[in-house]
Amino acid sequence: MQVDYLIIGAGSAGCAVASRLSEDAAVTVLLLEAGGRDDSNPLADIVRIPAHYGDLFQTKGDWNYQTVPQAGLAGRREYIPRGKLLGGSSSMNAMVYQRGHPSDYDGWARAGNAGWAYADVLPYFLRMQHQERGATPHHGSGGPLNVADLRDPNPLSQAFVAAALECGFRHNRDFNAGEQEGFGLYQVTQKDGERCSAAVAYLRPARGRANLTVQSDALVTRLLFEGRRCVGAEYRRGGERQEVRVHREVVLCGGAINSPQLLLLSGVGPAAELVEHGIPLVRDVPGVGQNLMDHLHAPIAHHCTQPLSLLNKELPEERARYAAERRGILTSNHGEAGGFVRINPAAPAPEVQFHFGPDFFVLHGFHPIEGHGYTILAGLVGTRSRGALRLQSADPLAPPAIDPAIFADERDLEGMLFALRLGRKIAAAPAFAPYRGPEALPGPAVQTDAELRDYLRQYTTTIYHPVGTCKMGATSDRLAVLDTQLRVHGLEGLRVADASMMPTMINANTNAPCMMIGERAADFIHEDHS
Repeated sequence: MQVDYLIIGAGSAGCAVASRLSEDAAVTVLLLEAGGRDDSNPLADIVRIPAHYGDLFQTKGDWNYQTVPQAGLAGRREYIPRGKLLGGSSSMNAMVYQRGHPSDYDGWARAGNAGWAYADVLPYFLRMQHQERGATPHHGSGGPLNVADLRDPNPLSQAFVAAALECGFRHNRDFNAGEQEGFGLYQVTQKDGERCSAAVAYLRPARGRANLTVQSDALVTRLLFEGRRCVGAEYRRGGERQEVRVHREVVLCGGAINSPQLLLLSGVGPAAELVEHGIPLVRDVPGVGQNLMDHLHAPIAHHCTQPLSLLNKELPEERARYAAERRGILTSNHGEAGGFVRINPAAPAPEVQFHFGPDFFVLHGFHPIEGHGYTILAGLVGTRSRGALRLQSADPLAPPAIDPAIFADERDLEGMLFALRLGRKIAAAPAFAPYRGPEALPGPAVQTDAELRDYLRQYTTTIYHPVGTCKMGATSDRLAVLDTQLRVHGLEGLRVADASMMPTMINANTNAPCMMIGERAADFIHEDHS
């Protein structure tokens, strides 16, 4: 099989790249996705209905990764969900629409990545968006990704915002209009009460094009090279080995875990690691798999004195209302409200982010607590720890060794301690008085800094935002994998377009930025081949 462009991975970035490249009817595009369809049973309703967030965890639609034991988490392994279906993680995330602080992108540009300042990326955020509130200088209208206000925000989420204001924080109605600090209800990637994933936004409108082929259940096992040019890939589908060759380019969009893993399996990465696994070296690129970063959060969970939580999503009347009106508690994204706070007033961007859910959400939802409740997730988005991803085996079916090195930099633990104490202060504010039951976690007995640090080691999780493992940067940066147009240094015909390209972390949810990266990659490719 031969095509002009091969895209590997139908996640947030991959769907955007496939859609934009296939707008040119003169080229052929093949999109390969290791997982299944997002609209086939039994996963279809879980993906489509927002309140089923989390129900896809550890199913066949999830890569279901685990970290290596984390010394900073008292030896715990940390679960890392990643979407294994069309839409990737945008088909299983909490749908929070965030871009990150403008200074994050300006920092990329100052570090030598010309063309990646916020002024450069903003036009792509505008182009990709349909903001239901209408177009403004900060928001677009008419784009593929629908961004909406919550249809039926829970009274507990509204109480959380009111409690934060009672603690002296400003109300922020739009976290993506330049000023990020403050608290409010989050906007969500939903349309008419349903999830608007990258597959819904980009792929479904494009699938009728004769020049676009989408193959699900197709696991790419190796990139193919002739000299330093990437010329295609091998993949497994239906139990058979298949091969595709490209006339122009391969675009790797597997995400911060799968993209570096595939590069390593294909002979692109640190030479010593490849020799260890008996993989023939194509190019010594020391940064592949390095620079792994993620955000962190920990729960402050309270019992609720009124039956208002997402336990009600199973009630027949709620299911009937959703079926008839696409309203009610089933439209909840679980992380309905939140806010951003600076630890250091002089910091260019807030280092702390809160997510509030009108339910118990502890250790990914795997730690059950009886009854109605609500959870303030106190998070650190100014993380400083850097980890790495390495192969455990040359077998493409074997998961890689993932080490985010949580709390390797002790400043992260102290930042989480700040966030946890602040979250408790908000939980104690008067606005929660009509609802506040006993604190389930950390619990009344956990009060001192030492006790809270121990609690953080037991209950901190990532926020499912892994980035950085194929970082963009100049050739003078030994760990840089990509140039500013997302081409792999020293190779031809190969780009990486996903969260792995981030040289440093943005300070918010990463889904929309990944779509922006995909949009930009498509433009770079058009420019090179026009």
